[in-house]
Amino acid sequence: MEKRKTDYILEKRLRKLDPELHRRFSDTGFVLQGILDRYGILFPEFTEHTQMHCVTVIDFCNLLIGDEQIMRMNADEIYILLMACYLHDTGMVVSSRDYESFKAEIDSSRFYRTHPDASEADFVREFHQELSGLFIRKYADLFDIPSEKHVHAIIQVSRGHRKTDLYDPVGYPSDYALDNGNLVCMPYMSALIRLADEIEVAASHNPVLLYDIEDIAENMPLLKQLESNVIKTLVTTDTSLLLYLSADMKEVPEEIEQMRKNMQRTLDYCRDLTEKRTPYLILQERVEIEYLK
Repeated sequence: MEKRKTDYILEKRLRKLDPELHRRFSDTGFVLQGILDRYGILFPEFTEHTQMHCVTVIDFCNLLIGDEQIMRMNADEIYILLMACYLHDTGMVVSSRDYESFKAEIDSSRFYRTHPDASEADFVREFHQELSGLFIRKYADLFDIPSEKHVHAIIQVSRGHRKTDLYDPVGYPSDYALDNGNLVCMPYMSALIRLADEIEVAASHNPVLLYDIEDIAENMPLLKQLESNVIKTLVTTDTSLLLYLSADMKEVPEEIEQMRKNMQRTLDYCRDLTEKRTPYLILQERVEIEYLK
């Protein structure tokens, strides 16, 4: 495989700027190896959220940042983004004891009114960004996070990978000050992880997250067929995100076109957010479908 200029740029830049923060991040990877593998117990049929998913999200963040913008990020921003990439799905693997404790802190009344037959797994999937935040808060010492303000930033960026309002200047300030004086641009890091996570779902060839929970069982045979036979790869260019389909497909399946539209909406949101609230840019403008030759 051809080496890209963006390969491991976040990790390499952090190691150069602050070896101690890089050590803390690396140690978190070892701690999480066993934890994230528990995800399959609750979600055997859903998109992968193991450590490999986290590593791939980091890789897409590297691609989206590029080798020029990385030079403008300080060590704390890089550390917080990397930690959020590792920890953003820990809410999918909480223990039964933590689940009962965390659930009491989440307002779930509207969810259960609209989904009266929802299971524990359904609840975890729906609120896993909030559960992840509570998990990070409880186990911050285990992950050797250096300060309370770092913990808060990692929680917010982790939560930011889905549903949260990244335009909120209170929850997501553009200049969040750490105790060491460094300023952290929460909207940019959150936009990166939100977009990278959505790209990874498509790159993993699994459109299951397009469906509400009551539709998953009904559509599972079709989804498995699409996973196996349609999306072959995803390529990120300087201007586009390209979904490559099997060459023998005669037309784009409705589910894949819906995935493209969902990705485009996320891309538009993140592009607009970074342009309006940060000094950074997301250069990719379009999500397009191509066919392998």
